[in-house]
Amino acid sequence: MLSPEKNERLTRVGPGTPMGELLRRYWWPVATHDMATRVPRRRRLLGEDLVLYRDGNGTVGLLAEQCPHRRAALWLGCTESTGLRCGYHGWLFDETGACLEQPGEPADSTFRNRIRATSYPVQELGGLVFAYLGPLPAPELPRYDLFVWDDAWRDIGHAELPCNFVQIMENSVDPYHVEWLHGRYGSFLKELDGGAPVPVVTKKHVKVAFEVFEHGILKRRVLEGHTEDDDDWRIGHPLVFPHMLRVGAAGLATFQIRVPIDDENTWHVWYQTYRPEGGAPAQTDVPVYEVPLRDADGEWLRDYVDGQDIVAWITQGRISDRSLEHLGKSDLGVILLRKLYAEQMAVVAGGGDPLGTRRDPHDVIDLPMERDKFGSAVEFRQVWMRESSVRYSPIRAEVLELFGDPVPTWA
Repeated sequence: MLSPEKNERLTRVGPGTPMGELLRRYWWPVATHDMATRVPRRRRLLGEDLVLYRDGNGTVGLLAEQCPHRRAALWLGCTESTGLRCGYHGWLFDETGACLEQPGEPADSTFRNRIRATSYPVQELGGLVFAYLGPLPAPELPRYDLFVWDDAWRDIGHAELPCNFVQIMENSVDPYHVEWLHGRYGSFLKELDGGAPVPVVTKKHVKVAFEVFEHGILKRRVLEGHTEDDDDWRIGHPLVFPHMLRVGAAGLATFQIRVPIDDENTWHVWYQTYRPEGGAPAQTDVPVYEVPLRDADGEWLRDYVDGQDIVAWITQGRISDRSLEHLGKSDLGVILLRKLYAEQMAVVAGGGDPLGTRRDPHDVIDLPMERDKFGSAVEFRQVWMRESSVRYSPIRAEVLELFGDPVPTWA
């Protein structure tokens, strides 16, 4: 358990908080590519209200929501050939926050030279728009492999979840939940629905291990009937500190990206890649879709793996009260992650760069991940397309055809 004070330190992400200062040393997805248009769009990240836009020259900007003139919202604005013009009085700002025009002020006034809107650096990569809210100079935007592969298809699912991002990240170092939440509970739901009581995951965890490495935490496990020679243990898969989990196999690989909107809400992004042996042909566009949270009756969707995870996360409360929990030996990964957050907060407080920060230009960062998992590749892909958030992807039938797999009726 954690004291209320330590829990507060772990979960508060706003400016000036220890966790907030740590998280501001990283680049964060703030939008999908289709959100950056000529229409200014409200976004919220790390407790800050922002406005995202693309001007007539194609430049993407990210400004604090309120205009420095009379504090009207800049989403009430017009994108010009250069910059964003406040709709209230016409003051014009570029992507650096510089004030370019002040209609209504004397023609010879230099007042605009003393005015700036709060702005943040943005970069586009792999169909996402990334933002950096920390002190300058900004580190390099990490070019993780899934974002930069030129021979893969992609799609992007997303949803806003009513809970703090840390309880989602803790799930990523909690392997034992898999055989119960997605195994026994998943099977129970199928029984209630009149289907065959066959769980997606049945194998018991015999051995698990966690180690801190240069990108975060590497997770390993041995399942019942397997050995340490199998990929699950020999290679494992990473939690990329402080906010991503990488999962997949058999040509499918996903970043689950947990983006703190504020203390009590998280923008969850499923960044999925499809890379068959020999690569995929060029993709004209990256599809973006919303992952639903409730069914037509208003009930939480729990009939697939990611839905079960989501309900487990949000039912802990907006911010889990860790002073009331009771951790056991099976929670070693959770304990390690909390320790890592605390250590890296201290690094930032001491003026250092936290874990995973890159200052050197680079082409790609290759991350470790299992290749063979849960039986045959075809079977794995069938289960993945049915039981993960990809079930809502508009291209899942095309993806199965890409791999040469049979396309079932549900696709």
